[in-house]
Amino acid sequence: MDEEQQPEGEGAGGVGVGYESGAGILHVFGRQLKLCRIRAGMERAEVGRLTGYSASTIASFEQGRRIPPPRFIDQADEVLDAGGVLKAGKEEVARAQYPAFFRDAARLEAEAVELHVYETHVVNGLLQTEEYTRALLRMRRPLLNEETIEQRVVARLARQDIFSKWPAPLLSFVLEESLLRRPLGGQQVWRGQLEQLLLIGQKRNVELQVMPLDREDNAGVDGAFTVLTRQNGDQIGYTEAQGQSTLKTDREVVRALSARYGIIRAQALTPSESLAFIEKLLGER
Repeated sequence: MDEEQQPEGEGAGGVGVGYESGAGILHVFGRQLKLCRIRAGMERAEVGRLTGYSASTIASFEQGRRIPPPRFIDQADEVLDAGGVLKAGKEEVARAQYPAFFRDAARLEAEAVELHVYETHVVNGLLQTEEYTRALLRMRRPLLNEETIEQRVVARLARQDIFSKWPAPLLSFVLEESLLRRPLGGQQVWRGQLEQLLLIGQKRNVELQVMPLDREDNAGVDGAFTVLTRQNGDQIGYTEAQGQSTLKTDREVVRALSARYGIIRAQALTPSESLAFIEKLLGER
């Protein structure tokens, strides 16, 4: 489950089309922020001074051209005496960090009590290091500008809060050996990513498995997918490719995905074998 492949044109403010720049969630929040500021009788420069931002950045927030971080929203709500109006939109604004096609999936991911992921091309976003994430985003074509890249990095790392939640969700990942051997970003980034996998794989609520290249039978030939289980027991499937994503809610379709994942897990190395395999990869270079 990742948000790698969304194609997007860059707007004047550096936020791509996938972020719905100047419209939607950010536009509504920006208008609320401006109205609260005017009601408080404050100039942008004053709000910026009290919150640690420049007047031009405050203008960008108000115009929906930049995504305000949660810390700013909390500060602005207090500074402008907004009575919780700005804070109420914080979660929606946070979801605007993601490309439009990934927002519903990000919400479901954060709420899941179980998450089962099969990956074939790159390390899943929940497992990525900051350096690996940044390297992937720099490889994107058409090119992303630096501001968009940094926004994506922050958003993807924020998803990893799932590892510190309590009650802890049950997380399972099966990664194809080929993606582990691909030194994306260079040797140093690659080694750091493998070391990160070793650390995450040792968490009690995480099972990390590798599907070896030498397997003659692999139930995952149709490609990557994710199966999420919600608190009420409902399961949802998720797939994406080349900027197109699909949430699958039909019970029979999701049942088939879940059954397929079970077979994939059985065909892959065990979690302990997988961690030993990753250690061996690190020792080869």
